[in-house]
Order: sequence, then structure tokens, then C-alpha cells
Amino acid sequence: MRPILMRVPALILLLTLVALTGCGGGGADSTTTNNATYTIGGTVTGLVGNGLVLQNNAGDDLELNADGSFVFTTVVADKAGYDVSVLSKPGLPNQNCSVSQGMGSVSAGNVDSVLVNCSIAMTGGLTGPVPQAVAVQGTIAYSAASSGLLTLDITDPGNPIELGYINTPGDAVGIAVTGSYAYVADDSGLLIIDVQDPASPVIVDSYDLPGNTLGIAVSGNYAYIANLSSGLQILDISNPVAPVKVGRVNISGAQGVAVNSNTAYVAASTAGLRVIDVSDPAAPTEVGFYDTAGSAVAVALSGNYAYVADLFKGLRVIDVSNPNAPAEVGFYDTPNNAKSVAISGNTAYVADYGSGLRVIDISNPAAPSESGSIDTQGFATGVAVTGGYAYVADNANGLRVIDISNPVNPLEIGFYNADRPGNAWDVAVSGNDAYVADGFNGVKIIDISNAAAPLTVGTYDSPGTARAIAIDGSYAYVADDNSLQVLDISNPAAPVLAGSNNQLGRVWDIAVSGNYVYVADVSSGLRVVDISNPASPTEVGSYALPGTAYAVAVNGNYAYVADYDKGLRVIDISNPAAPVEVAFVDTPGDARDVTVSGSHVYVADTYSLRVIDITDPTVPVEVGVVVLNTGFAQHVAVSTSRAFVTEYDGGLRVVDISDPSAPIDLDFYDTPGYAYGVTVTDKHVYVADYGAGLEIF
Repeated sequence: MRPILMRVPALILLLTLVALTGCGGGGADSTTTNNATYTIGGTVTGLVGNGLVLQNNAGDDLELNADGSFVFTTVVADKAGYDVSVLSKPGLPNQNCSVSQGMGSVSAGNVDSVLVNCSIAMTGGLTGPVPQAVAVQGTIAYSAASSGLLTLDITDPGNPIELGYINTPGDAVGIAVTGSYAYVADDSGLLIIDVQDPASPVIVDSYDLPGNTLGIAVSGNYAYIANLSSGLQILDISNPVAPVKVGRVNISGAQGVAVNSNTAYVAASTAGLRVIDVSDPAAPTEVGFYDTAGSAVAVALSGNYAYVADLFKGLRVIDVSNPNAPAEVGFYDTPNNAKSVAISGNTAYVADYGSGLRVIDISNPAAPSESGSIDTQGFATGVAVTGGYAYVADNANGLRVIDISNPVNPLEIGFYNADRPGNAWDVAVSGNDAYVADGFNGVKIIDISNAAAPLTVGTYDSPGTARAIAIDGSYAYVADDNSLQVLDISNPAAPVLAGSNNQLGRVWDIAVSGNYVYVADVSSGLRVVDISNPASPTEVGSYALPGTAYAVAVNGNYAYVADYDKGLRVIDISNPAAPVEVAFVDTPGDARDVTVSGSHVYVADTYSLRVIDITDPTVPVEVGVVVLNTGFAQHVAVSTSRAFVTEYDGGLRVVDISDPSAPIDLDFYDTPGYAYGVTVTDKHVYVADYGAGLEIF
């Protein structure tokens, strides 16, 4: 019996183990559920740069270089948390990326709902105020200066001093100041800027409008906005930080506005002067109009008269004593384009664009006559008058202060022009410096070692209009009207003229290769200049082209010229003294720029980017094209799989050229000015933004 008794405990133990196994945590299925893992992923959109790196839970780095779906490598347990974030932003161009639906806990399934959206963003920039309009209050001048609002201390009118500057999101072109606020017409709407401390202006609110906002007037608790496409808009600004739209009149082409009591007068382009009853701002009504001879862009009021800046038809004097029946009683045909007008006593002061400030005697409104004038050198677009001085917004030539105590002989006594690029045509980069061809402001040299905070370190006042620039070693080569300027930039803070050749035609673009500069001369084709002695650049060869040579690029023994309406021309320069054309491609548009990358040439051609295979330069073949719809293609720069095209008022466009035969338009950035020149390095894209300055992406 003993052996049998000894088996009982063993049997009990076995049964116990079986029972425990059967009820341990819900069986095999339950164990699987507890150990389940799931993937984390989602979708990225708007990605045009390279090097976007995402993380989940501060790890599991995932690099992405194109739109589409993504999934992290590391799986996550059921009920565990996930947290998706951006570790590194994309570059070339710089982009900001935001994550939505990126946090949560796994719930028995894969997560594929994380959304990442990217958009092109400026890394930094150095934009110069380019005065478009000006208003004066007390001892402060306020200028709507293209890319921002500029405030100046004019206690001493002969020595205006910058107090503050704030970038605006669009193109600041009109301004009115009342109390502690500046109201700025900023391209697409109204900006309200607190200027209680003129040294530190602050944007406190904005009001977006469709179309282009060009003019602004303030009367009482209301702002009157002239918008090119949506007419006269009236906002209640009794609370400046919370403007409220109360009324509107649909006037096509509204550019300028002035208000007198219960009547608003709108300069409405080719629709002339429109007269609006605003006694009830919530229900404005047009009561009269006068169709001026030109294109009404601005208006000023004095007594019973409205004085209209009528562009190419000068100054028009309209009797508005009966607002229902305005009638022209006199005019003065200024020599250029009347852009703005201010009235003081019996004198009208007209900003006449290319012919400066015109002083018009209006003591007899029926027979206005010019008393005097002064050429401000730039392009006069705005004028304000106070205390015996006229303050002229002279575009890229800054703010000019004119003593008008003697109307017959107005004298400039001071000016302000920022030490920042504002008339930028072109940009080249060498090391830690960007060199900007800044129009008639010459050359600006900018330290870009910190791309987020560029700083002007040097300037060179070239004799003409600096339109293009190229760097080679310790020298900068500048296309400057009819001359080639050679600058010694061994010390970027103090550039020095090393030599020049002033016997060229209209120098529009340049390329440096070896001991030669190749010049795109719009008047005579391709010019070849020997720069082996920088102190004495000497022309050694030329080739006349059938079109208008706008740009040139050199690769090996060939120069590629963008010849405007005659397309791309290929010039053999193996003998620089005797260049000869070997081939051409007649592009359908106007070839404005050209760049070479590998075996392809990229041509900015009006509304398109053309890709041309130059494997055999004597037989160039177009292999790809992408149509660009936002503006005129001006310049193009290429970096690996991306082409960057400037489109003037269309900003900067990014094109995928990873397959040159099938380029893809990816995205664009609407720069505040007119995007013209562009260059690219291994880290950033640099845009010469005419009317704004240098922008870095």
C-alpha cells in the first residue's frame, strides 16, 4: 500500500497545476492581447525641403523628404502613450512644420492619424525700408516703407534719425496717423500699429481684405480704406485693437481716399474721382463722380476743391462745392506720373515719380502753374507737408526732406536712407557674407554667419545702378549700368574699387570663369572681359546676338545666354577672343535667366521653367517644362533636386527637378517685395527681393 499512498500528493499537485494553467489571466488569447504592439504613423503635407526629422516619444528618429504617409519603426504597446514632434525642420528651402493629432494613447489598433503640415518660412532677412508713403505727426515722420513701418525723429528736419522699424506681412503702401496709432494700408488689408512709443511700434490688430489695399484715411472713429478690387471699405476703429467693418461701396480700382466731414472722395484709377456720402458710415452712398483724363491714384482736399494725382495726366483740380456734380476747373500736366499730392495754403506739392517733387501754385484753381521743382533722384511716390518742409517718400532713395520756404527754389536739406538693402536686384554668397547688388544704392555686404540675424557690415556706392554681382576669390564683379566694376573685398567691411571698364553697353548680368568675365549686354550681346589684371579689366572679344541678352552662365567651353525673345543661345568660348554661336533653342516665351547644373540648362522663360539637355552643347534639346502661374519667371538657381525660381510679384517658387524631364511645381512663398535675384548654398536660399531687401530661406 505504501507505494500507492506516495502517489496521492503527486496527483494533487498535478491537478492543481492544470487548474492554474486553465485560469491564469484569461487563457492564451488574453496573454496575446496584453503583449500586443501597434505602429504609429500619419501623413505629411506641404513638404518641399529636405531633412525633416520627426520623433515619437523623444526618440525613434524618422527622416522624411517628400509628402505622403509615414510610419515610425518602433512599435508601441497597447494603451501606451505616443507623442510625435518635429526634431529638425526641413531646409532648402527652410520650412516650418506643425504637428496635429500627434499625442494620445494606443487603443487596440495602429495609429495613422498624425498630421504634419509644412510651409516655406524665412530663416531671416535684412529688409530695408523703401518709403512709399509718409505721414507726419508732431516731430515724428511715419513712413509706409514697402516691407514695414519706419518711424523717424524729425526734430531737426535736416537730420532725420531712425527711431523704430517693424516688418509688415505685406507691402506697406499707405499710411494715416492719429493719436497713438498708425493705420497702414498693407497690400491685402489694414494694419493697426501702436506707435505710442515710436521707437517700438507694435502691431495690435489687422483687418484682411480681398485684393490690394492701397489707400487709407482716418476721420473720427472711422477708417476709410481704398481697396483696388473691393472698393471703399469703412471700419469702426473706436476700439483700435478690435476694428469692425460697418460699410462698403463697390468701386472698381480704388487707390486713394480723402474724407471731409460727411463726404469721402475716392481716387479710383480709370474710373476717376468718386464722391461718397458717408454721413451714415454703415450705409455709404455714391452721390457723384468725375471721370478724370488719366488714372486717379490719390486725392487731397482744400476748401471747395479736390486735387487729384492723375498719374500720366498730372494734377487735376475738381470743384466739389456741389458733391453731386463735381466738375474739373483746371489742371497742370506734370512731366512724369503724379503719384501723390499734399496741399498747404495756396500750393500743391506733387510727388511726380521719376521727376521728383513739383511745387504748383493753386492760388487760382482754374489756372494752376508750377512755381518750382526738385529732382529727388529716386522715384517720388508720397509726400507730406508740415512746418515749411515737404517730406518725400522717394522709394529706394529713402525719405527726402525739402525746405519749401521758398516755393520757387525748393532745397533738399536732409534725407534718410537705411543701411539695409531695399532696391535689391541680385545676390551672391561667399563664405559668411552675402553681396547684394542694390540698384542705385550700390553694393551691400551682409554678414550671414547667423542666417536668422544678418547684419550689414560694408557698403560700396557704385556710380550707376548695380544690377548683378559675382564673386571670385577676393574680388566682387558688379554689373553697373554701362560698366563693369571690380571690387577688392579682401576686407568685406571696407570694399575698395580695384578697377573698372566703362566702355561696355548696358551690362545686365555677368558670369566669371577663369581669367574672364562674360557680360550679358542687353544692347549688344555677349562681351568677354579679361580680368587677369583686376586693376585693368579689358574687353578681348564679343559676339552680337539677335535678341536682348539678359543673363549668362558659363560651363566649360560654352557660354549659355538668355537672349529674351530669341531664347537660349549657346556660344563656344574656347577662344575667348573669338566667341562663336554653335546652337540655340527658341523658347516660346522671353528667356530672362539661365543656369547650368550637370548636363542640363534651366531657363526662366516668362511663365515657365524650361529644362534643356546639353549633353552635346551643339545639339541642345528641351526635355522638360513646368508652367508657373503666379508671375513672370525672373531668375533661377538649382541645388540637387530643386530649382528655385523668382517670379517678381509672384515671390519664390520651388520646383522638383529630380526628374529633369518631368519637373513638378511644388510650392511658393509670396515675398513682401518683388523677387528678382536668387542664389543657393548647401544650407540656404537667398532672394534679392526688390523693394524689400535680402531674404533668407
